[in-house]
Amino acid sequence: MKISRSLGVHSGSFHADEVTACAFLLLYDLIDRDKIFRTRDSSVFNECEYVCDVGGVYDPKKKRFDHHQAEYQGLLSSAGMVLLYLKEHGLMSSHLYDMYHKTLVMGVDAHDNGLSKIEIGTSSFSQVLSNFLPIRYEATDEEMNASFLSAVDFVYGHLLRLKERHQYTLDCKEMVRKAMASSLNVLIFDHPIPWMESFFELGGEFHSATFIIMPTGAHWKLRGIPPTLQERLKVRRPLPEAWAGLLEKDLKRVSQIPGAIFCHKGRFISIWETKEDALKALHIATQR
Repeated sequence: MKISRSLGVHSGSFHADEVTACAFLLLYDLIDRDKIFRTRDSSVFNECEYVCDVGGVYDPKKKRFDHHQAEYQGLLSSAGMVLLYLKEHGLMSSHLYDMYHKTLVMGVDAHDNGLSKIEIGTSSFSQVLSNFLPIRYEATDEEMNASFLSAVDFVYGHLLRLKERHQYTLDCKEMVRKAMASSLNVLIFDHPIPWMESFFELGGEFHSATFIIMPTGAHWKLRGIPPTLQERLKVRRPLPEAWAGLLEKDLKRVSQIPGAIFCHKGRFISIWETKEDALKALHIATQR
């Protein structure tokens, strides 16, 4: 008899892949937090409904997700295996799977399989999770288990926010579609929404718009549109060179727009007091 809603993982030091796999199973309500068993005792694993990152078996039908055995030659870690399991069992849409895979799990898999490079000055998600490990190498099992659960809770919250943010982006997609259909050179939104991912999913790479106008807090922004989603800090058309890095009175003087607040020195975004001010700025930026 298996222990329903239980998960077996190896004890000792932990890594991002089994932490992430565990968090996914919790997020989709397939296991209980108090039924997570960290051990090296194979008899315990035999009683668990799910087993991740240990056991020498990759068999989704048996809910076994290990990638260390010689028989497995793929590029997934236990995180990628569980993510794929959720999609193939109809618990997660393909669209959501792609989001999780491309924004997080692909990197976790690569790190755990030794395929990613460490970049000086940058901490990957896997490196951040490694900092949850106890500092002392002589840590007790209790300390290690507590640290593991802290890491799981952290990843659970991250996965949940990614999911909610993804859904919000999808909810706003129709507004982006309408804006793209109604204008050729600028996208104007009367509410602040996530637009960039939907814009490019809807064929934005071939759309002629060069700027967006949108509220930001109590003000309005005029932002250049990138050439592609991967080049999001580049723009198809930069703001005027004379505005670069200017604040308030200096930007007001140079632009001759009373509601001027700020223009980034990179010339990809500017902030204005009102929508009318942003439209004036747009006119100047596009008439050069």
